[in-house]
Order: sequence, then C-alpha cells, then structure tokens
Amino acid sequence: MKLSIAALLVTSVAAFAPSSVERTSTALNMDRRSAFAQIATAGAVLAGIPSIASADGAVSAATINRARGLYGDRIAALKGAVAAGDFKAIAEEKNAFILFNSGAYPKNKAKKNAAIAQTNEIFKAIRSGDKAAVKAAYDAYMAANDIRPLPEIDSNAGQGYSSDFDFRTRTRAGAIYVR
Repeated sequence: MKLSIAALLVTSVAAFAPSSVERTSTALNMDRRSAFAQIATAGAVLAGIPSIASADGAVSAATINRARGLYGDRIAALKGAVAAGDFKAIAEEKNAFILFNSGAYPKNKAKKNAAIAQTNEIFKAIRSGDKAAVKAAYDAYMAANDIRPLPEIDSNAGQGYSSDFDFRTRTRAGAIYVR
C-alpha cells in the first residue's frame, strides 16, 4: 500500500514538473514567393487529375446494341407521325435522335457526324414546316442508319430476353416463356 502511494506521488510530481523541451515554432520557414510557387504547383497537379480519369470503358458491342435497340425503336415509332406531318410528336422525340447518334456511333466519328447532319436536316425541315422534306429526311435517316423497330415476339414462338437487365424487357420484343 505504501509502495503504491509512493508510485502515485512520483508520477504526479513528474507530470507537473517543468519540461526542458523547447516548443517548436508553427510559423512556416519560407518566403511568399516560394509559398505561391508551391500553391501553383499543387493547383497544376490537381487540374491534371481529371484527365487521368477520362477512361471510356462503357463502350462495348452490348452498349451500342442497347442504344440502337432503345432509341432506334423510338425513332422507328415516329413513322406514323412523319406520315401524318405531326411535327410536335417528332420534336418531342429529339432526345431519341441525339441519344441514338451518340450511343450507336461512339467510336465511329464519320458515321456519327453523318447521323447528326441527317438529324439536323430533319429538324431543319420541321422548322420550315415542309412535310415532304421531313418525310424525305426521315426516310434517308432511317435507311442510312439501318433503323428498324424491334420485332414483336410471341412467348410461344421464342424468347425475347433473358434477364431483367436486358433492354428489351419492357418492349414488344420482351416476351419470355413462363411455364
């Protein structure tokens, strides 16, 4: 017991005894010019980081087929609106044209630029109000890009998709045989 009290007394004396260690300064030991140089270097390094992460791993045959299936089917569904001259219905599907052009031709710049030019022709004809020009531009776009509607699949005749992640799941081509 006496030993534990003595140990407690020694530790408390050591805790409150003045230390011989000097405090370190928190001031930076550099001038303004070198500080700004380091800040500029750090900023340049951080500005270069986003270019490192610009990998495009999402482009594959499956994603191209998905874009052709989803947006191509929406464009093909406009056939009746084009024949009737319903410019509003065509204009409402402008995003389908944009997404088709970027998704179906992610690596082929020549075909992508040609598809964009054909899309611009369609919407130029819409702005001018010329039904015949819209029909001609639409037909040229459909033929040049080989756009066809998704086929209608009967579950007794075949299977249209194999998982819930397939783009054909909730379309006419999305029949699946269930026992």
